[in-house]
Amino acid sequence: MRILFFLAFFISITCHGNLIWSKTGHRVTGHIAEKHLTRKAKRAINDLLDGHSLAFASTFADEIKADRSFSKYSAWHYVNYPMDIRYEDSEKSKYGDVVMGIETCKHIISDKNSSREDKVFHLKMLIHLVGDLHQPMHAGKGDDRGGNDIQLQWFDEGTNLHRVWDSNLINSYGMTYYELGDELEESVDKKKKLEIQAGSLYDWVHESHQKAVEVYASVEVGEKLRYQYGYKYNKLLFEQLQKGGFRLAKVLNEIFS
Repeated sequence: MRILFFLAFFISITCHGNLIWSKTGHRVTGHIAEKHLTRKAKRAINDLLDGHSLAFASTFADEIKADRSFSKYSAWHYVNYPMDIRYEDSEKSKYGDVVMGIETCKHIISDKNSSREDKVFHLKMLIHLVGDLHQPMHAGKGDDRGGNDIQLQWFDEGTNLHRVWDSNLINSYGMTYYELGDELEESVDKKKKLEIQAGSLYDWVHESHQKAVEVYASVEVGEKLRYQYGYKYNKLLFEQLQKGGFRLAKVLNEIFS
């Protein structure tokens, strides 16, 4: 039974591994957000998470993918629609998407009639989904599954465009989540923070969708990517992590205000 469990877990992670920000990416956004919570939000979140940090909770939504009973939430991690339109004008998936997932989480956490269990679950989901929203390939095309079908080489290792932006770039940079989170958080002044936090959820998904256009144009199928790619695109990667962190703080502060 133990062998079967680990085999099932491995298969699940392998099948879903291309649809997630790396753990480092999610923890960076959580780490940044934690530094910009109001006192009221901190108290409420600390209670719901039993003292755990946002970084600690940020990977929960990927961890539950190993359990098929949570499969209905898989579509919440991304949104795919034509590149030349806005989300508001796109045909919505009957299974939901990252925007619907975020809105659902906000509603349930804010509802005084929601159970504590539901609030805890959807808070953990929300922390993760705001991070996913800022990975450009989570707002890409449906016909290539957000870049998963665009095969590439990362140095001498097979990969795809989605995985490059989920994990190859950030893992190759070699900083821990708190080192990178501190660096990205401290480089943003108050004016820049307000600029990042401006706009609505729809504006943010549109922005990621536009960044996806740039990412698609950055490679050719089968291309071997090396240091030069990271040198050119780490700046965009870091900007998206910053935005995810500061915007997550805004969302959480509004919920618990």
